[in-house]
Amino acid sequence: MTTNTAYGAVKRPEKSSSPWAIARRKFLRNKLAMISTVFLGIVILLSLLAPVLAPYLSPIPDITKVNIGKMSIPPNDEYLLGTDKSGRDVMTRLLYGGRISLLVGASATAIVVILGTIVGSVAGFFGGAVDSLLMRFTDFVLNFPFLVFVIVLNTILYGIVDGLWVLILVIGLLSWGGVARIVRSKVLSERENEYVLAAISIGTPPAKIIIKHLLPNVLSTIIVQATLLFASLIVAETGLSYLGFGVPEETPSWGNMLAFANEPDVLQGKPWMWMPPALAVTFTILSINFIGEGLKDALNPKSQR
Repeated sequence: MTTNTAYGAVKRPEKSSSPWAIARRKFLRNKLAMISTVFLGIVILLSLLAPVLAPYLSPIPDITKVNIGKMSIPPNDEYLLGTDKSGRDVMTRLLYGGRISLLVGASATAIVVILGTIVGSVAGFFGGAVDSLLMRFTDFVLNFPFLVFVIVLNTILYGIVDGLWVLILVIGLLSWGGVARIVRSKVLSERENEYVLAAISIGTPPAKIIIKHLLPNVLSTIIVQATLLFASLIVAETGLSYLGFGVPEETPSWGNMLAFANEPDVLQGKPWMWMPPALAVTFTILSINFIGEGLKDALNPKSQR
């Protein structure tokens, strides 16, 4: 931009965009990431609106009631996705199952990110004995037999605590090690910068330095990791529920619905019982991964603007 003065034209420097504005523009230009974002938004919206939509989509809106006279009906005009072996509408259970699978994934991801960020930032900032102690504990968590612990804990607490929240807590408490290591490595590199050393020299409390100075500079890494973790934890819930050790059977989830594929007659002759949740999981995981890759590229300052 130029302005005319008595001494001629003076060029004004253009205002530079913030890193977040640049990242937003790069993400919006990523067509695959944007399509995935729209798809995931539709899946979340349909799942949240399941109680409202169910009466309009099926004559059997009840997701738990057994209907003996309507067992194993193939898809038709009345039942868009057919019914299962208990006479329950597959479409209705698919919508409600999405709520549970997404809830487990999102809640467990929140626990993982919070614990991993706290442990990683404290270990990276203080270093020394604190770092060594926290990283050895992290190694223990990473090497813990995840599947065995989930099965044992669900068996012990069955009927005592809501199985859904037991699953969320167990997944969250056993999955934060990777995030802690990544955050620690980023904090270790950021800790040597002059602004952090200046804050330490004037006696700024460690908690304030971590929250105000260090975490904002590793936030982009945490966001990308959280997105990719969301997908992997949905897969974890699906796998555990498929094996019978995840979400309680009476609560519909995509993993519980896939469990019908354990029966040969259903797997070969009644694909409408397991194909919808299989496709829902597949496309949801793909969309989340594409979003994560889009965020990773957008938040990378070395990528092309």
